Amino acid sequence: MLGATTVHDAFPYNPHQGLSRNSGVRKRDGFEHATIRRLRAKEYIFCEGDPRTQVFYVEQGVVALSKVLGDGRRQVIDFAYPGDYIGLGLHGEYIFDAQATCAAKVKCIPATALEEAAASDPDLALTLYKAVSAELATARNLLVCVGQGTAMERIAAFLVRLSDRAASSGRNGSAFSLMMRRSDIGDLLGLTIETVSRTLTKLRSMGVIEIVNSTEVHVLDEVKLEQLSA
Repeated sequence: MLGATTVHDAFPYNPHQGLSRNSGVRKRDGFEHATIRRLRAKEYIFCEGDPRTQVFYVEQGVVALSKVLGDGRRQVIDFAYPGDYIGLGLHGEYIFDAQATCAAKVKCIPATALEEAAASDPDLALTLYKAVSAELATARNLLVCVGQGTAMERIAAFLVRLSDRAASSGRNGSAFSLMMRRSDIGDLLGLTIETVSRTLTKLRSMGVIEIVNSTEVHVLDEVKLEQLSA
């Protein structure tokens, strides 16, 4: 059974809160029309069904993308990290909720401006194509992981992905932060919060990882972590 939590609690969505003009944006990609929005932990960027008027580029923090089930439970679809776009697509409305898991900063780009810029800029169009392709590949991998993987395999694969992202951005892939709650991880991987915590503890006892201050993960045995994620 999917681990899920209730949503839309004491952190209401306000589309105009925290906006400021961004003076350092690039030209010819719609960014000259962008604003910067700073978010508190658990604050919503947008909710499912809102008109899709903007595309968001994550600059800092992590954003949980989720849907609310018919009985009020919440299913996390993915997390967006610095360098990711949120809200790409052809739908007239957002098809999921986007909520910051921690203090975050996003660049808000008018959707029409970005699409017009992409139509005349092949490099930008390729960047957006790669972003959508990566999103699709991640979704497919998640389906396999959640559908067939054990709790250990799911958690290990999640940590490997975070390690790979850190390394690809030029940071140390052996040390990264869990910038989301254990319940958020469970909602993504179809696990209860107790199973997430128990599995992380087991990885520590096996000498595969170390966790400092409950959020900082240090990978001690990369080979073993990769093997466990298979």
